[in-house]
Amino acid sequence: MTGRRRRRRGGRLGRLLTALLFLLIFWGAGLAWFVGEIPSAPQTDRAGTDAIVVLTGGAGRLDEGLKLLDEDKLAKRLFVSGVARGVDVATLLRVARRKPGELNCCIAVGYKADNTAGNALETRDWMRENGFRSLRLVTANYHMPRSLVEFRRALPGVRLIPHAVFPPGFRDGDWWQTRRTLRIVASEYNKYLITQLSGLLPPVMNEIAP
Repeated sequence: MTGRRRRRRGGRLGRLLTALLFLLIFWGAGLAWFVGEIPSAPQTDRAGTDAIVVLTGGAGRLDEGLKLLDEDKLAKRLFVSGVARGVDVATLLRVARRKPGELNCCIAVGYKADNTAGNALETRDWMRENGFRSLRLVTANYHMPRSLVEFRRALPGVRLIPHAVFPPGFRDGDWWQTRRTLRIVASEYNKYLITQLSGLLPPVMNEIAP
């Protein structure tokens, strides 16, 4: 290999490493910003809404939604999105240690969603069917930034109140102290980036994007 070819190859490698370093710095700075967007304290806005929407997939979400509905009276209807097939309202109430039939009239479930974008679309359809224009969104605090992007995209003009639930390890800003929570935050940030980028695609491309 001639000296010129070695220098050319070395130059390409140097440019590649510089680009990777730039991307890593950009990703790290974005992660720091994203962490600042994760709610760190309970929601203090007690305004009523037409509905409370709970996104399944984490501990404490359903319990919090039922509390907001039954005890705090912040809405008259509760919608649980992303429920597994075969799980009905009575089953959910039993899991939450509530008497079956106690709140049957006020709770609806959706079975179509299997991701956050699906949650937003499923909720949009349910809100339209009921003529609702405001909702309180209940999900884990680390999941809230991405959820708000999807819900604002799917439900323009609907008033959204974010209501975060705090899983163990995420309340006091100590998420970075364990591999598990650090991995969750990094993964959620990557999904957030993908969600934002998907919004730049034409509608047809969004339909076929994973």
